[in-house]
Amino acid sequence: MKEEEINWHFYLSGRDAWRAMLDACERAEKTIDFEQYVFSDDKISQQFIELFRRKQKQGVKVRMLCDTVGGWNLYKSSMPREMREDGVEVRFFNIVSPWRIRNFFSWFFRDHRKILVIDKSVGFTGGIGIRDDMETWRDTHVKVSGPIVLEMERVFNELWAQSVEKNFISRIKRLKTYAKGFHFVTNAPYWRKRFLYYDIVESIRSAQKYIYLTTPYLVPDSRLMRILRLAVARGVDVRIIVPKKSNMPFVERASQAHFDPLLQYGVRIFQYHHEFLHAKTAVIDDEWATVGSFNLDSLSFLYNYEGNIVSTDKTFIDEVKKHFTHDLKYTRELSLEEWRQRPFVAKFREWLVMPIKRFL
Repeated sequence: MKEEEINWHFYLSGRDAWRAMLDACERAEKTIDFEQYVFSDDKISQQFIELFRRKQKQGVKVRMLCDTVGGWNLYKSSMPREMREDGVEVRFFNIVSPWRIRNFFSWFFRDHRKILVIDKSVGFTGGIGIRDDMETWRDTHVKVSGPIVLEMERVFNELWAQSVEKNFISRIKRLKTYAKGFHFVTNAPYWRKRFLYYDIVESIRSAQKYIYLTTPYLVPDSRLMRILRLAVARGVDVRIIVPKKSNMPFVERASQAHFDPLLQYGVRIFQYHHEFLHAKTAVIDDEWATVGSFNLDSLSFLYNYEGNIVSTDKTFIDEVKKHFTHDLKYTRELSLEEWRQRPFVAKFREWLVMPIKRFL
């Protein structure tokens, strides 16, 4: 297959991304394939649902795949039945019983990806969910066109089938790409299927100049801690932007428990003080960048289905780097001395969470 040009456009808030996604769906002529972790039963969700029902009536084939936990409010409502009556195909991934929804272990093996593909020619992916309170969050989503969209479509079809099938492990594979400088890379909770995790590890391991990471949830495993320490030791400028305040208290404590050793290594940590930070990006050495749903925590490393665009395109990388540099203006850098002066009760809470960090 001949290599074709990839075009893209970034959106840095839910409001802007939703508008672009709705506009693209409005123009759909044949198919809309929608996969989402967070999908509520609120104002913005209703806009998507109403549009999907209307497009289906116009002859567009609409498939909607939502995670059961992330889309719990939708799952327990009458809306899925009503959408199906209109012809929209609605499936929920890894269904859990109502009495298990509050169970800690129901949060594992979730479909955390965010994928929208229209007419197999336009795709959206990133970190943005569909819920009213996410409207002004600082996030990163990207619209793409070109052959990478076919990769996104194939990835969607994998979990669409898995939502009703069993013994699906063998179908989850790393796809060949015909898009020069671009891949759509997935992560799955199976041995040797953690493609995105290994890509990130190898890119950090080979870094020579800088590593810029943005993540709302930072719970690094021992391997990531080690390669970040080694990167600083060989002179690499390692910077991580995290939220000042997390929406997940236990994850926040587990994250902060790693700040002391990271700061000791020489990793620079910046807390974002503007709106809530939910972006998941990495850019390394002007050579490699990624944008998607993947957090730097155990849930993404080990337990969730994730999907990211990974690029070696210089212009794409430069844009991701510019976003990082701009975000630094709204951060405050932590110092090791200052961090060690935090109250004892904060340190004690972090210590209490550490035994379960592998599950956060």
